[in-house]
Amino acid sequence: MPDLTLAAFALVAFIGIATPGPTVLLAFSNGSRFGVRSALPGMAGAVLSDFVLIGAVGLGLGALLAASEFWFSVVKWVGVAYLAFLGIMMLRSSGTLGSLQGEAAAAGKASARSLFAKCFLVAVTNPKGYLFFSAFLPQFVDPAAPQFSQYVALALVFATVDFLVMSGYALLGAQAARVLKGSVTRWLDRLCGGALLALAGSLALYRRAGP
Repeated sequence: MPDLTLAAFALVAFIGIATPGPTVLLAFSNGSRFGVRSALPGMAGAVLSDFVLIGAVGLGLGALLAASEFWFSVVKWVGVAYLAFLGIMMLRSSGTLGSLQGEAAAAGKASARSLFAKCFLVAVTNPKGYLFFSAFLPQFVDPAAPQFSQYVALALVFATVDFLVMSGYALLGAQAARVLKGSVTRWLDRLCGGALLALAGSLALYRRAGP
């Protein structure tokens, strides 16, 4: 695959990822609550979801969701419910940075697993991701060349860009928590929680394109 094609793909991917979505909002929230290092498991979950989504699209799942109203609705409403659940949990959070960091330290690996699972599930239960990749990836794939190696290259580029963008959001969240301090950090959680609820509402209204 030509380097120019990968560079163009990386640029378009960066624009799409940098626009706040569920995983970058969670990266921001995790960074503000636990710090950048402790937010890494969540980023790893989101990166794994990139490979799952792109692999699923390569195997035809995106086409299935585009063609089947039933399966599209199943994935969509699972995603809506999970986003709404996370949003409500953030709105109810005390938002006090010290107690949350202490909670993360005490929970140890369990917290890491929880952050990983949250970010992974948010991505893989969003049908928009499958439909997006189904429409987006073929623009950068040469149908005359072997498909597998091209999808692997695109997945690696997308995952790298995704990780870098999420790292930036986590760092921004951590810096915001340091500047705001105290009970003001509660509003960071409320901001992210409200945004996740808005995304859940947007996904609930999202309709599969007709044939």
